[in-house]
This record gives sequence, C-alpha cells and structure tokens, in this order.
Amino acid sequence: MAAQMDFNLRPYQEEVVQTALRGENSIIWLPTGGGKTRAAVYVTHNHLETTANAKVAVLVNKVHLVDQHFAKEFKPYLESRCKITAISGDSNEKDLFGRLVKASDLVICTAQILENALINMEEEKHVELTDFTLLVIDECHHTQKESVYNKIMGRYVEKKLRKEGNLPQILGLTASPGTGGNRKLDKAVDHVLQICANLDSVIVSTKNFTPVLQEVVPRPKKHYDIVERRALDPFGDHLKSMMSMIHEIMPSTVSRSLREMGTQEYEADVVELEKTGVKTENRLIAQCALHLRQYNDALLINDTVRMVDAFRGLDEFYNSRKTKLLDGTDIFLQGLFDENRMELKLLALDDRYENPKLARLQRTLLDEFSDKNSHGILFSKTRRGTHCLYDWVNTNLALLRVNIKAGILTGAGTGANHMTQNGQKETIQQFRVGVLNLLISTSVAEEGLDIPECNLVVRYGLLTNEIAQQQASGRARAMNSVYSVVAEEGGRDLRRELINEYLESLTAKAIDQVQQMSPREFRHKISELQQIAVLIRIQAERKKDERKQRYSPGQAQFQCRGCFLPVCSGEELRKIENTHHVNINPEFVRHYRTGGQVFLERSFEDWEPGQVISCNKCGKDWGMEIRFRSVVILPCLKIKNFSLKTPGGKSTPKQWKDVEFQVKEFNFLEDMSSRFPDLDLDDRHTI
Repeated sequence: MAAQMDFNLRPYQEEVVQTALRGENSIIWLPTGGGKTRAAVYVTHNHLETTANAKVAVLVNKVHLVDQHFAKEFKPYLESRCKITAISGDSNEKDLFGRLVKASDLVICTAQILENALINMEEEKHVELTDFTLLVIDECHHTQKESVYNKIMGRYVEKKLRKEGNLPQILGLTASPGTGGNRKLDKAVDHVLQICANLDSVIVSTKNFTPVLQEVVPRPKKHYDIVERRALDPFGDHLKSMMSMIHEIMPSTVSRSLREMGTQEYEADVVELEKTGVKTENRLIAQCALHLRQYNDALLINDTVRMVDAFRGLDEFYNSRKTKLLDGTDIFLQGLFDENRMELKLLALDDRYENPKLARLQRTLLDEFSDKNSHGILFSKTRRGTHCLYDWVNTNLALLRVNIKAGILTGAGTGANHMTQNGQKETIQQFRVGVLNLLISTSVAEEGLDIPECNLVVRYGLLTNEIAQQQASGRARAMNSVYSVVAEEGGRDLRRELINEYLESLTAKAIDQVQQMSPREFRHKISELQQIAVLIRIQAERKKDERKQRYSPGQAQFQCRGCFLPVCSGEELRKIENTHHVNINPEFVRHYRTGGQVFLERSFEDWEPGQVISCNKCGKDWGMEIRFRSVVILPCLKIKNFSLKTPGGKSTPKQWKDVEFQVKEFNFLEDMSSRFPDLDLDDRHTI
C-alpha cells in the first residue's frame, strides 16, 4: 500500500478512500477545497501498486482540468512510479489515443476523448472500457441525462448487466450530487440513487471526522446585501414603450401571448416566436422577435449593470444592421431605434437613475478591499455581464483607490466574449501571484478550476442551482471569508438563493438516507434503476436512428434563417470527422459573401479555419470556410442559422444531430471528382 506520509492525507480523506482501497466502486463526496483529487491520487497510487496490469484513466469534463490535474496532483506524486500521459482536445496526439493508452499506466483526459475512442474502430484510435482497471471521474455529478460521462457509464452498465468482460473499478468525485431540482426528500433520494446507479457506485462521506473537515474548509460568513428597487427608471420605461410599438405591428394574438418585458420568461417567448416566424415564413414576426430579444437583453442588462452598457449593446446591434435592410419590416425596426437613439443615450447618461445594485456592490467591495490584502471573485450571469462589470470597476475611482485589480474569466471558445484556453490559464496565474486580486467571472470559476482561496465571493445577478451555489461559496475558504449575495429586495435572485440553501440541506439529508440503506436494499434499487436506464437508452437510440432515416438527403431543403432564401439541399452536404458539415457544390459559393479571418487557438490535423461566411442577400451569419488537407476550401455551415424544409414541414434544428436525414461522410476522391469533373485523376493533387 502507498506510504501514507507521502500524501499527507487528513483523517477524513483516509476515511473516505477506504471503500475504493477495497476495490469497490465509490463516489467520494467532499466539499470544494476538501481535497477530493488528492484522495483520488492516493487511491490511484495504491491501485497501480496492488493491481496486476493496472491501467488508470482520470476523466475530466473541461480541457483546462487535464493540465491542472496532471501538473498539480498526479505528476508530483506518481511520475517516478508510472508512465503518465495527459491528453485533451488541444493535444495533437489525441488521434493516436489507442496507442497512447497501451503505452501508459495512467491517462488523464477529457471524457470526450475517451468517448471518441470507444466509438472509433481504427486500431490506433480505439479503446475498450475493459482496457482499463480503474476509471476516476471528476465532477461526477454530471453523470446524468445526455452528458458524455453518462454515455461512457451507460456502456459500462450495459456490459455489467450482460456480464461482458472485466470492467474497471469506478471512483467518482463530487462536491455535491444535488437534488435534481427536486424539493421533496423522497424525490431527492431518488436523484441521489440515480447518480449512484449511473456510476454503479456507493456514495461515501466522512462520518467520524466532520469537525476536522469543517476546520479545513470553514464556511464563509453569508451576507445578503439587499437593495430596494429603484424608484424611477426612465431609461427602462423608454425601452418598454419602444417594445410596445413593435408589438403593435404584429398580430394582436401574438403580442398578447408575450409575458412581462425584462424577464427570462419574455426572452423564452420571443425565442419561440422567432422559430414560429421562420417555420411559417412570416418575416415580420421572425424579425420583430429577433429585435424584441435585443431590447429585452437591454432591459436585463439595465437591471444588472449600467444603463450605458444596455444602450451600448443596442447601439452596436443596430449599427451592424444598417446595410441589411431588405423590406419594410427592417426599415421600420431600424427607424424606430434611430429616431429614439439620442433620447436613449441621454437617459443612459443620467446618473440620477443609475442601478442601485451597483452602489451596493461598490460598498461590498470597499468593505473587503479597504486596508486588506484580499482576493475575491465576482460572479455574473453572462460573458457580456462580466465585461460590463470589468469596465465599471476600471472606471470607478473609489474602487481604484483601494487598489482593486480586476481580470475577466469566462468560458473558452471562439464566439464573442469567449476566452482562449491560454487566456484562462494566464488570468488564473495572474490571480494566483497577486497581479490581479479580483476575478469577474461567469459560472466557469465555480467548478474545478485551481483558484487560490478567496476572502470574498459575490454572487451578482446569477441564478443557478444548489450545486453551483455550493461550489461558488466553497471558493470563499480563507479565514473569516465573506460570501455576499447582492440582490433586489423580494427579487428572483434572493428567492433562488434561499431555495438553494434549502436544497443544499436537502441534498445532505438525501445522501444520509441513501447511506443508511442496507447493502441489499441499495443494490436492489440500483440494479432496478440500471435496467430501466438501459431499456430507455436502447429505445432512445432506436428512435434516433429512425429519425435520421425519416427523409432522404434530397428531400431536405435548406433556407437562410434571415431571409428564407433557398440555398441548397441535404444531398450537397457532407460531414468531416463526424463534426464539420460542409457543402461540396461549387455553385453554393454564389449564395454567400466572405468576411474576416477566423482564428482558433489550436491547430488541427486535416483542416484549418478560413473566413467567416454570411448570406449574400441579408447578411445572416452562416459559418466559415475551412481549408481541408491544405488543398480545397469548403463552406462549413452552422445549422442553427438555417431553416429546414422537408415533406413533414419546416423546422429550426439547433444542432446537426437534430436533422431528420443522414448526412453522408466526406469521401475526398469521390466528392472532389464530382466537384471538379474536368480534372484527370493525375491532376487532382493541384486542386
């Protein structure tokens, strides 16, 4: 067994690893900062030392966690004892995953990499679950519904029920399995049991060393920083009057069905309304819905940050549309904003009516950062919100005087306001060494990231579930730290926070009830849930296959979602690497214009990004061109920016997996032959 002194396990960590050390499947439930990963390293080391032909996979749900777990946890303790490989979607070697697994004792990877390898039948890329002897699943509460964790564990459970092969031991790690949104104990118990069934594991927590755990991970002092609703809001009122004018040009039955302006419910209504307009080819309804969503976004921003932030977002939107006026609807909507622009701007600059939440937030920050060497995280709902708050902090003289140095932390990606993976790492490192002392973050900082302990965590306009709340509050684990909720009196934020407090206590009660079950009763419940889940999964796969075969590619006609222009059929589409959907018809180029170059943080084996593409007629974003194998440029389409016409009617699929026909795989020789029929085979290398 591993020498205990090497790992410096605390008593409660020693307690929770005992089930795993016996070779049994288990979920370790410890709060953020409690040392779950260190416990997993200890179990992994013991497993490698005591299991013949041991092979371990550590699965994470975010790319940055691969390097974090490798560098901070597993490498320092295990590098001298075994061959470790860290691999993610950013790794150039991911396409050789099967070979890497064979050459390694321990693989740390994103769950998606393993999932891809399980379904890929090429020898160098393929692996089986039975190739491993231990799977460590980080943030395992995500093992439910359609998550990639649950896809992997779904295969595991099927193999177990069919008694196929020697399956690996499972070790799950979580700060909270949650209640699944349930508010009654029996339903919360059902949810915890379902997580246990999905992971084929018991759930373990400390029973004998709770005081030690509470000392290591102290609960922060919770402050409800409540503000009164602002008495006057002429800027918001003016936005609502403009929205009412848009309502008037729509059919009255449509406008009457919309709920209260400035709410998430209104946003959901206009999203559905836009889909209805597209499906019925009613451009007035579709475009009004798109514009109403922009105004509603402005109301939500006005409620959260500054009026000028809300105005700026609208101004940018309408400036981008001035060259895209196709008909009377566009002219009316653009004219409405242009006519009211100056009045909106003047109202936005009138600080008598500024958002009172910002004044309360300023006091909260000043209380913590004045005369203290503090570190804090300010959580906001949206990427755009983080940028608005960042601008506010950096132009606020009172905050600058107490030496607040803010940085933005949002999810990685290629869209507006996304960060690169390297940008995330650099921001966290600057926070760690003190170059920054305040992170303004979306929920990305709640879970998993290796962020130093903070004196202050502020939840500002962020509605999430009890799991996210627990993880966010767990970031405030310095001595005498503060967890602040800045919310409007009687508002939704406050109600959600109070509900989450209740659900947090309900989670603990549900887990306790599950742990008190006799082993026989627990196993009976788990087996029953697993059998049901397998039957549901088989039925869902059958329906999915049926849906994919519902129409032939030629029966699927694509239209631009912005102007309803017919542009291609499904027969012209091909998929590359099961991910990129391209149009191989050389005539398609006449339907779109190209814009700026797309830059991605990482490189890819067979393709590289080109320019953005948009509809020639209305300017709707369609995707980007890609250069495939350095020789041919192909338009790569975003399905959400098109509507689809089939014999069954019109639809607005959000993802390619939702289309009701089979897109053919790209065959370079065959498809390029049809694209360039006049070329001899010997000349095709010059394409």
